[in-house]
Amino acid sequence: MPYIANTDDDRREMLAEIGVADIDALWQEAGVSMPQPDFAAMPEGKSEYEVIRYLAGLADKNADNLTGFLGMGFYDHYIPSVVSEITGRNEFYTAYTPYQPEASQGTLQAMYEYQSAICRLLDMDVSNASLYDGGTALFEAMMMGIRTTRRRRAVLAGTVSPIYRKMIQCYSRNLDIELVISDSSENSADTDMAALKTLLDDQTACVMVQYPNVFGSVEDWSDLIAYAKERRIITICSCYPVALSMLRSPGLLGFDIATGEGQCLGNNLSFGGPYLGFIATSTHHMRKLPGRIVGRTTDTAGETGFVLTLQTREQHIRRERATSNICTNEGLCALAAITYLSCIGKEGFVELGRLCAAKACYTRDELLRIPGVGVAGQTAFFNEFVLRLPMEAAEVVSRMIDKGFAAGFPLSRYYPERKNDLLIAVTEKRSREEIRAFAVAMEAVLTNR
Repeated sequence: MPYIANTDDDRREMLAEIGVADIDALWQEAGVSMPQPDFAAMPEGKSEYEVIRYLAGLADKNADNLTGFLGMGFYDHYIPSVVSEITGRNEFYTAYTPYQPEASQGTLQAMYEYQSAICRLLDMDVSNASLYDGGTALFEAMMMGIRTTRRRRAVLAGTVSPIYRKMIQCYSRNLDIELVISDSSENSADTDMAALKTLLDDQTACVMVQYPNVFGSVEDWSDLIAYAKERRIITICSCYPVALSMLRSPGLLGFDIATGEGQCLGNNLSFGGPYLGFIATSTHHMRKLPGRIVGRTTDTAGETGFVLTLQTREQHIRRERATSNICTNEGLCALAAITYLSCIGKEGFVELGRLCAAKACYTRDELLRIPGVGVAGQTAFFNEFVLRLPMEAAEVVSRMIDKGFAAGFPLSRYYPERKNDLLIAVTEKRSREEIRAFAVAMEAVLTNR
């Protein structure tokens, strides 16, 4: 979208309308104390052409032609052309929150269809109309557990994404919550179920896990779920939706709440956003669900219509009793997700999962043939796995970029003790030729050739 700057006359007119003389007076009225922003330090403005040229120059510095094996929650899946065609339509692209349902039927129907697809995918009863991202969704699920049980202790598995853990710690810092995070072993990519159980007691509101976990491991949570429910602890799962094409759903496993990141459903990686958080639960917990829920009804003429059935988040309605003050609806990203799912269909979604899993197994086998490359205590995986290299993974990743590959995620960034461990993800986009070339390049780096 074009950049439209305010002129000095525009600013004077706005300040006069507000009733203040200048910007300094505005800060004083807003109660902002020292230090005040030093706008004098900002550079002179540029023309539209100069700004576009400058930004294009920055963009050209990005290595956007790498063959990607990078994952850790965000994945390079193929996006059919129809997704951008639908999301780029003016009636969707320019719309914001549909407070007036009679004027927003198309947007509301798209949200309703998105909710329905999420419920079918997760085997849950009710979904909201989306959230900011996967980490926010997991935090919101934790708050649901706390509101439901009226307990203050929340347990987070150490094999949940460190990005999500940081977000939850940040959101919880000023709340009356005891957040407990279990340890993760440096010699295993699986969760220590016994250790996690010991953290669950009668004061625990909820337990949060990831499926597959941050290392890509697929784990059976049935025993932990049963153990938690005996103690009336809310069980929460942050899942990778594409993996559910082959794995048992959170609903069938028995989780109370399921969340996750929906970027992989038709949304571009885009250097980190905007993304899409989903959250779904049972009817029993519906009233605790944050955000908006769109429902289908009939009008006085008997015609089908769509309405905002529940808005428990909204401050203008609930005020201090709102379930959340941070969540919002990522409507355009949710539209991309339902367009994507509708386009590939059920059979296509299952085939997508099979391709990801098969290509991941093939990649792992090829890499394990390299001398010195080993496994890291991983029982089972879907499309992401950990390999232990004979040298520091961060160095390998850096050198692989020069060979045209985004080789994976060096775990030492979040786990300092795992300097030689590399997390590798494989999607349906990776061809056999690319995988073989990746293995050849990796061997060359590891043998210093």
